Amino acid sequence: MGSAQPGTVQPPPAAPTMLNVMAKSKEKLFEVACPDCGAMLKIDGSTGLVVSHTPAPRKRMFEDLETAAKAMREHDERKESIFRQSVDAERNKADLLEKKFAEALRKAKDAPEGKPLREFDLD
Repeated sequence: MGSAQPGTVQPPPAAPTMLNVMAKSKEKLFEVACPDCGAMLKIDGSTGLVVSHTPAPRKRMFEDLETAAKAMREHDERKESIFRQSVDAERNKADLLEKKFAEALRKAKDAPEGKPLREFDLD
């Protein structure tokens, strides 16, 4: 406690502050894994910028070529089935519209003539 005046109290030595810790760590590169995609990022401690990026390894959708080909065939069959259903619906569309029109026409003929009554008119 060398040069302190008698009767004065010296503060304890400074504890490591965040600035001191960051100053030491600025010389380092940090490796961080992205929690979303699993990629590895190298970050410069002094600038806080990404130095390098290593993408996460891609997962294989299929184990082998046979299962991939089978999935493609099934997908093609589903597309063909949906297309056939839409063609059939389009063929029957005219008949369906005619039936709906005939039903609406019948309801219109059965409805009473004149203006429709409103609740306001009943008062």
